[in-house]
Amino acid sequence: MKTVAFTLSMLAASAAAFQTVQPAKSSTALLNSKFDGTFGTGPETGNKVPPYGAWIFDNIGERGIKWFQTAEIKNGRVAMVATIGYMIQKWGIHFPLYLGPSGSNGFSPESSDSWYLSASEGITFSDVAHAATPLDAIGMIPLFGFYQILFVAGWFELLAAGRQESDIPGNFGYDPLGFTKRPGGFDSAEITSLRMKEIKNGRLAMMTMTAWVTEDLVPGSFPLPHP
Repeated sequence: MKTVAFTLSMLAASAAAFQTVQPAKSSTALLNSKFDGTFGTGPETGNKVPPYGAWIFDNIGERGIKWFQTAEIKNGRVAMVATIGYMIQKWGIHFPLYLGPSGSNGFSPESSDSWYLSASEGITFSDVAHAATPLDAIGMIPLFGFYQILFVAGWFELLAAGRQESDIPGNFGYDPLGFTKRPGGFDSAEITSLRMKEIKNGRLAMMTMTAWVTEDLVPGSFPLPHP
């Protein structure tokens, strides 16, 4: 009897090994959210808000969501400008510095009287122009220069805080080219498309800057061609 029982158990185990494994049914609680379809989501995520983002949105309220959306757009805009600046520095292209003898551009050739960025440290604008990488150029900025940058950035932030004219994230009323003055305004299909493109290009620019800076800090860490 023991032999028969053992044989039957082995046969049952063998049969079970060849049975089709039924995948476990995943819960849709983490896949669906009341925020799905929010402006800024796209086909990359199936027009859904990722679980962690949905959890954050659930806990910050509508005002917090607008803050995050505006922050993303503003950081994306900065990153897009940063990518241009990064490439310009890498390619050795420089613009006139107050039309003075900076020695850092084609309009003002190299000279012995290059303007000083920091006279106490002996750093000229020409030195910055010939920095090996943009990070090296940033490292040449004196501490007081960073204070000036923070002051100007803070000033712009204060101005922007008082110019949020509508519930549309990123709309600060500055539109010198009149894009939003077209028929339909922000509700038009054209402006809606441009807003989505801005968000996606901003996200790409933020990832690009992260990759380029990482490559400069850790050479060889970024496998793709770059400036």
